[in-house]
Amino acid sequence: MVSPPSYPVILTKPGRANGHWARTFPAKLIRIDLHRLWMQRHSEDLPRIKHSANVAGRAIISFCTQPGPSLLWSGVELDPSTIVQHSQNQSHYQRSSGFTHYGSMSLPVADIVALGAAMAGCDLTPPKDPLILTPPPRAMAKLQRLHAAAGRLAEEAPEIIANPDAARGLEQALVEAMISSLGGRQVREDSIALRQHAIIMRWLRRVLGEKPAQPYYIAQICKMIGVSERTLEVCCQDQLGVGQNATWCCAACIWRGGHCARRR
Repeated sequence: MVSPPSYPVILTKPGRANGHWARTFPAKLIRIDLHRLWMQRHSEDLPRIKHSANVAGRAIISFCTQPGPSLLWSGVELDPSTIVQHSQNQSHYQRSSGFTHYGSMSLPVADIVALGAAMAGCDLTPPKDPLILTPPPRAMAKLQRLHAAAGRLAEEAPEIIANPDAARGLEQALVEAMISSLGGRQVREDSIALRQHAIIMRWLRRVLGEKPAQPYYIAQICKMIGVSERTLEVCCQDQLGVGQNATWCCAACIWRGGHCARRR
């Protein structure tokens, strides 16, 4: 559901494995591409900040697949009872605070619009800004169950998914669960401040990305994007979950060798 070149990760805390400090980032990705439906299951062991970009032309949802530590998605905390309905053609920041399990599903935009009208009687066009949805508990439980079952099949019996008839049946069940979860949901409105902070983060990434190898002072960065240092730090806190040091913001935005300095 995300484009691989836009998938940088910054660890926010070192981890331990078997009593020793980990030198790698333990993680697992299960990806299943059916005829029209794509799905992914992720598990990660260490706290991190990630930036990813959505695939154009697809309607994408994401959700926690197990209870666990805090997972912030563009400044909003996600839990196993909620879903993120992503906007089209936009990127987002995600911060985990520990061992994390989450999944994603997507359909072509035209497909989900037609299915939403036919199956749920509602418009499921991807929103302009990401939405946090709370589906009916039974619908969410069914989605979680089917998503997990598909992941187990991919790991333990991939020959079943390779069978065209079985794959069609699995895809139909997953699509029905996805539409049911979206069709009966309650929408949690994001604040205007959160949306504005997301815009500032996109400005920041765009400006710094023009010269990724050039060092910047924080004061220079703030002047370039037209915000105060305090505003930049608040954006870091909301979008990335970092503390008072705005240098973290630069570390999260300049993924390919850029540098910044705190001194004015």
